[in-house]
Amino acid sequence: MTRAQAAGNCTLVGAGPGDPELLTIKALKAIQAASVLLVDDLVSDAILALAPAGARIVYVGKRGGCRSTPQAHIEALMVEAVRAGETVVRLKGGDPFIFGRGGEEVQHLRAAGIAAQVVNGITAGLAGMTALGAPLTHRAHAQGVVFITGHHQSGGATTDWPQLAATARDARLTLVIYMGVASCAHIQRGLLSALPAHTPAAVIQHVSLPGQRHAVTTLGALQDTIERDGLASPSVIVIGDVVRGIAAAGAAAA
Repeated sequence: MTRAQAAGNCTLVGAGPGDPELLTIKALKAIQAASVLLVDDLVSDAILALAPAGARIVYVGKRGGCRSTPQAHIEALMVEAVRAGETVVRLKGGDPFIFGRGGEEVQHLRAAGIAAQVVNGITAGLAGMTALGAPLTHRAHAQGVVFITGHHQSGGATTDWPQLAATARDARLTLVIYMGVASCAHIQRGLLSALPAHTPAAVIQHVSLPGQRHAVTTLGALQDTIERDGLASPSVIVIGDVVRGIAAAGAAAA
């Protein structure tokens, strides 16, 4: 049976934050078996180097403020490649099901009669704090964690930041904000309505990569810190008492 006649398959793979050593074994096996990889913008070159020499790599990146591949086009490419008999890996930064549109893509594949597999990856909010020696939850400081995007589609629903701040305060939650640098001033104003200005905050850029940078600050000084240190996307913003653990980890290491 030729490839064109064979039944292809598709796996959504979480590439994690960028460091290839943070890939799961299952993710590595899927990448090494792929004949076509549809790759997000934030997947590192070190991870792409793990693909087979004969595999076709198609870049379908999305990043705020840059020209993006339309989602409908990506989904059409996935279906077309599977129907052509390819072993397709949709390689996504972080985890496919955390702000990766993995749910939309699985839904589209199922509607086309294709049963997609999903391989989880380590999400940047977790990897970033771990790299700095601090947790996202802690019995004494945070009873839970909220992962939330700071980016919203034009005309779409927006986050009620004051309400979220009140919930985080009352329930003792850590806030992990993805894609929030561009709208940080707006987010900061909303959160300050219910959280004190001295609430610890951290910004972590290029999580797990050689160029990783971070700043530890407070919610009240968050926007000023981002501007002063020249922090930009891709970054995660973490707000809550667990951030104190970064300073403690640094002191212990010293």
